Amino acid sequence: MQELKLGFAPTRRSIFSAPDAVKYRRLTRKRLEALGISFVDIDDINEEGLLYDEKDRLKIVDKFKKEKIDGLFLPHCNFGTEYACARLAKDIGVPVLLWGPLDERPDDNGVRLRDTQCGLFATGKVLRRFRVPFTYLTNCRLEDPVFERGLKDFLAVCNVVKTFKNIRILQIAPRPFDFWSTMCNEGELLERFNIQLAPIPMTELTEAVKAAKAAKTEVARTMEYIRENMEVKIKDNEVENVAALKVAMAALIEKYDCKAAAIQCWNALQTELGVMPCAANALLNDKGIPVVCETDIHGAITALLVEAAGMGTTRSFFADWTIRHPDIANGELLQHCGPWPISIAKEKVQLTYPLAFEYPGSLTAEAKHGEVTLCRFDGDNGEYSLLLGNAKGVDGPKCMGTYLWVEVDNIKRLEAKLVEGPYIHHCVGIHKNVVPILYEACKYIGILPDLYDPVEEEVKAYLRGE
Repeated sequence: MQELKLGFAPTRRSIFSAPDAVKYRRLTRKRLEALGISFVDIDDINEEGLLYDEKDRLKIVDKFKKEKIDGLFLPHCNFGTEYACARLAKDIGVPVLLWGPLDERPDDNGVRLRDTQCGLFATGKVLRRFRVPFTYLTNCRLEDPVFERGLKDFLAVCNVVKTFKNIRILQIAPRPFDFWSTMCNEGELLERFNIQLAPIPMTELTEAVKAAKAAKTEVARTMEYIRENMEVKIKDNEVENVAALKVAMAALIEKYDCKAAAIQCWNALQTELGVMPCAANALLNDKGIPVVCETDIHGAITALLVEAAGMGTTRSFFADWTIRHPDIANGELLQHCGPWPISIAKEKVQLTYPLAFEYPGSLTAEAKHGEVTLCRFDGDNGEYSLLLGNAKGVDGPKCMGTYLWVEVDNIKRLEAKLVEGPYIHHCVGIHKNVVPILYEACKYIGILPDLYDPVEEEVKAYLRGE
């Protein structure tokens, strides 16, 4: 993952203490450095390193654009200059973090040096007037745990936004005929969100597989990795096909400068190669390159967003909602033929045959339990939203493929959302609570966050530092 860079533009207002504002600019800078956060400052713009003047603001715009910042941080080191902040944020066009250090006790004469909280109220209003979405980090001290948490969460939000604005997906063949649920509107995705597809025919993939086999080296390495990390229950030539497919897809993703892929996983592929692509998908998924099944473009978009929200700490998995748990009232089976990354398995994976097909090349393993976020970007009739919520892994009957039994708060409520739409039977999960990150990111990418549990106030409370 590329390092994210903040534009650090601390601000002051003339009628409050300039020396105190300079002091807090310095202290905030030191705290960012201690937290290892990459930022671009404005110390070369004026002697104070503070935003308050229009001519300086124009220089800051130029500098931040040249530096290609991913987010704008506006510490109010005293009251701040609200119109300068709003103009800057409007011109830069990246996510905005609004914060100020907690005010001190007035001195014995009743003098207040900064009135930071009051200035935050003013800037929030003016940002709204400018129609600039922003994230608010509660008025707190630099050493408060909520400051560090808020900054790191904001960086994750910036990562989601940056990812969403630069999506290009390799589409390997059209969707399978029977999967009408995975159709998408390619033109609308491009026009509204700049989401680009790179469609290729199945023959281009099979030719790339032949080229990978001819080159031998990378395929041999992949076969060695498979034998070391999987319990192999298929033939050697089939293992070679799985390895070559992984190498071929990686090469095509790089060739078309894509971040993810969606593959028509059956049944033309089996006619050509004699294997399922599941294990090859899993190998790429473990590298943080999502490859999803059944040419589900919306599923690939979801996987990219979830991976970005997770900040590389764990891999995501692409799943079907399948059946209710036979023993747990709010339990559900998440499963797919075998494309989940092996790093999330609770046991050694088997490279074997899937549940519904005679061809080899899928994985079987139960995923680790624990808290998971479940998510789905989808839309129809011109409206798009992001379904999201939490679940926890639970015990259940043994299954084939890659699977995880989960328990949610209310399966009937979730089930109704999936049936009534705009969602389908596919989702993406990750072993981390990224619901607040994705919820907050929605305000910047222009889609509706759709929580499948009534926890919006809890999410907002977390985001405001409670």
